Amino acid sequence: MPLERLALSRSTLDRAGELRSDPELIAKLAADPDTLVAGVHDGRVLTVDGPSGPRLLLSPPSRWPDLARGTVVFLGVDLSGRAYLAYALPDEPEPVDGAVWSGLRQVGSLLDDTGAGILTTSVAILGWHAAHTHCANCGHSTGLSLAGWERHCPNCGRAHYPRTDPAVIMSIVDGGDRILLGRQKVWPKLRFSTLAGFVEPGESLEDAVRREVGEESGIEVGEVHYLGSQPWPFPSSLMLGFRGRATTTEITVDGVELAEARWWSRPELRDDVLAGRLLLPPGLSIARRLIEEWFGGPIEGATEAWR
Repeated sequence: MPLERLALSRSTLDRAGELRSDPELIAKLAADPDTLVAGVHDGRVLTVDGPSGPRLLLSPPSRWPDLARGTVVFLGVDLSGRAYLAYALPDEPEPVDGAVWSGLRQVGSLLDDTGAGILTTSVAILGWHAAHTHCANCGHSTGLSLAGWERHCPNCGRAHYPRTDPAVIMSIVDGGDRILLGRQKVWPKLRFSTLAGFVEPGESLEDAVRREVGEESGIEVGEVHYLGSQPWPFPSSLMLGFRGRATTTEITVDGVELAEARWWSRPELRDDVLAGRLLLPPGLSIARRLIEEWFGGPIEGATEAWR
């Protein structure tokens, strides 16, 4: 079954791309007191605790006096027509009124659908701007256009658009319905997850699944089925989730990406989780959802580990 409601794939805003061609759009919205702004610094935003958990602290444009001179992106409009902007703060202001600075790893799965979409998109697009300040064609500095969805080079005229790096992530299952999990060299001893890797130029997604699994674990993969996708702006990935059917079972790890890998049956995985012998990826990640899709539901008592 397809993966539904992945934590960072939730969004309610209409991106209203047809408005981006207005060169005065950002200025107009910055002058509109109804506009709401997400101030972002180093991939984090201000959040406050609400009755149902953390929520984004969104502010009117007047909260940010340097807004017109900064990196600002039009995110879209809600059902009422209210516009939303993402603003890359040059400095980190001191939080007030109980607010705290939070990143996607801390609150991405706790925010409501609107907040999750705003935060994910803001971090992704502002991260791209921060890393692409100069033209890849001539090296000249570039400026924002299309309401923040393009960078334009005044020297050679080249337009540059936001880039997303596609990566495949997969639950690999053998003929005995066991799942293959691996541990990267930089992870703690007990931290295992599904295998993943970037798609190479000229490669299909299905072939990327087979290649990555083969390179990292020595396992050959036959059938591959798509399950769902989730933005992963750390800094700019899109994780494309698959389930693959292994045609071999003998593991030979590469020793570069993976330090070890092994097969788990459902009873083995449940017992190892409950005994603290296995740390799983956090619920925010598509990796956790892929494991739970194979397992048949939530895994009770699981200890999560980022690294």
